Amino acid sequence: MKSVVYEFTKGLWKENPVIVLLLGMCPTLAVTSNATNGLGMGLATMFVLLGSNIVISLMRNIVPQKIRIPCYIVVIATFVTVVELFMKAYAPPTLYNALGIFIPLIVVNCIVLGRAEAFASKNTVFMSFLDGFGMGLGFTLSLVALGGVREFLTSGSLFEVKIITCWTTEFMLTNGAPGAFIVLGFFIAIMNGLNIRKAKKNGEIYVPPAALDCRHCHICDLGKVED
Repeated sequence: MKSVVYEFTKGLWKENPVIVLLLGMCPTLAVTSNATNGLGMGLATMFVLLGSNIVISLMRNIVPQKIRIPCYIVVIATFVTVVELFMKAYAPPTLYNALGIFIPLIVVNCIVLGRAEAFASKNTVFMSFLDGFGMGLGFTLSLVALGGVREFLTSGSLFEVKIITCWTTEFMLTNGAPGAFIVLGFFIAIMNGLNIRKAKKNGEIYVPPAALDCRHCHICDLGKVED
């Protein structure tokens, strides 16, 4: 039972794909100018994560190792196509146009392919479902929070509803790319501060995830010439 709860909740906080693992930065920074766009992008990615995780878990024992990545991409691309056609038919035109090219680009989103390779291909359908749901929900909540903060700081509104009616002049910094980096930086700083505080309270030393730890990164070695 403990492992079941962990697989679902890890994407919400401990291994949040946006503010902990820093994955999917392209759509995170590009489409979160408001909370509505963040919600739409998050739900689309969650659907693809759920569908691809389930199918890849089902076929994990019949796909040859040498062609597993192309097979995973075909599965992911199928679900992305379903999402894109559904949104084109039923989503508000403003939302569909705002997300634009970032819907097809879910195919190469490192969150989706990473969960397929690292988890779904090695675990049962139920656990893969929980992993996809948790990671997708964590991604969605992060995008909604980031978009909500940027939207409120820009125009005093939330989900395109004016909260501060006297706010007539928009603050354009948070509406653009520089504002996205700044707000995300505050999110990451708050997350790290809470984790460090929790570790100190428990008498421990905070160790960042391997994906963010220089001890697990060997990119600097690429420039070294072997003797």
